[in-house]
Amino acid sequence: MAIVVRLDVMMARRKVRSNILARAIGITEANLSLLKSGKVKWLRFSTLEAICRCLDCQPGDILEFVPDETSVAEGFEALRKAS
Repeated sequence: MAIVVRLDVMMARRKVRSNILARAIGITEANLSLLKSGKVKWLRFSTLEAICRCLDCQPGDILEFVPDETSVAEGFEALRKAS
């Protein structure tokens, strides 16, 4: 997967437990767990904003783009088709 979720790292740095963060941002602990593991297909900007506000961080502190060979090739192909 090209997007890596580093929410657990930021939570550890801020010493915030999952149940506290989930309650503060208005999602279930189960959904927060899925988000932390990277097993979600989408993330609402309002949820990302709430996480960043609670953890006093930037979206880039939580999400990282790590390209793999397939995603790089697909990106080049999409650019070729667009031009």
